[in-house]
Amino acid sequence: MSLTVRVVSRAAEVPETLWDTGFAPPLEGRWWYQTLEEGGLADQFTFLYAVVERGGEPVGMAPMFVADVPVELVVPDDLMPVFQVLGRVFPAVMAQRTLFVGCPISDEGTVAVLPGEDRAAVFAAIDRAMDGIARDHRALMLVWKDLPMSYAPDMVGLETRRGLFHTESYPGAEVRFRSRDKAGYFAGMKPSHRQQLRRKLRRSVEQADLEVTVIQTPSPAVLEEVFGLFLQTYLKATTQFERLDQRFFQRIATEPAVHFLLLRDRADGRLVAFMLLLDLGEAVVNKFIGIDYERPRDWMLYFRLTDAAIDWALARGAERLQSGQTGYRVKIELGHSLVPLLNYGRHRIVPIHWIYALVARTITWKTLDADLAHHLESHPDNPRAEPGMW
Repeated sequence: MSLTVRVVSRAAEVPETLWDTGFAPPLEGRWWYQTLEEGGLADQFTFLYAVVERGGEPVGMAPMFVADVPVELVVPDDLMPVFQVLGRVFPAVMAQRTLFVGCPISDEGTVAVLPGEDRAAVFAAIDRAMDGIARDHRALMLVWKDLPMSYAPDMVGLETRRGLFHTESYPGAEVRFRSRDKAGYFAGMKPSHRQQLRRKLRRSVEQADLEVTVIQTPSPAVLEEVFGLFLQTYLKATTQFERLDQRFFQRIATEPAVHFLLLRDRADGRLVAFMLLLDLGEAVVNKFIGIDYERPRDWMLYFRLTDAAIDWALARGAERLQSGQTGYRVKIELGHSLVPLLNYGRHRIVPIHWIYALVARTITWKTLDADLAHHLESHPDNPRAEPGMW
């Protein structure tokens, strides 16, 4: 039987077997997508789920979302003048309504495919259905977002038959633990980075007496502190995609996998930094952070946060700590490896599609991020920084 696709708007409407099989730990499961649905993001994203069926029986599923994406988030600065000219003819190009396969707040895109099913065929069924879904939501751009490299062989046919182009995305970042103790973590780092980190941690301890705690279901007062620090950090970021408010933190704080790593100044009791951690079994995910930027720089709060998160992840028996995209310079110093990810896309207006396909050929890690450009120059023999290569 041929594959068909039906679209639902809530994670609870997706058959449980698809969540259990395709989004089992260490991936964020149904609870994560329900949090996004209920976390005050409806003004930014429309969440959808494409359920792939054969004869009425589920065989696969892709989370999707629709968003209006400012073109400056995806186009290198050198090419912005071209798009500004194009925008005079096609104004929608400057704030492109886009249908994504993937998740707006996740380390990588995932598609559930039940065992024994042809993954390429499931992907093809989803891509065929995207045309109608895009029309229904007035989206002109279609994107498969942040796919792992393991999906690349299954996307080759879509590039040929459906005309998709691909481009490099912002890589993920993670620390893979070689052993269950801290010594193994330090041993896996580049010697110069190890020395710098130890020096910075010593300096921080000398300057700031911090209390480290990890809690669940924080009180409303603590959540208010957390959100204040998150907002400070969000406003300083150079790349901003999703915008969170207190409703999101109130909702996610109820989930069993969620833990809040808190650093408090013992001198005044105030919260100076936090990290929201997801305990997903073999992986601990650093999902969000917040830092009090009024504190002295030599407190090295980001380094203290990550050091405490690594201690906690090791104590939980995790195999890796994932820290997401952007902020690469500091993450590389802290021993993270970079995990390549790919975007695939097509535009429904053919002339614009051709322009996007040409632009896609120019996008590399070097054009995406200044820290990545520096990394490529410093490590020409190991530009990808695959796990275990440091």
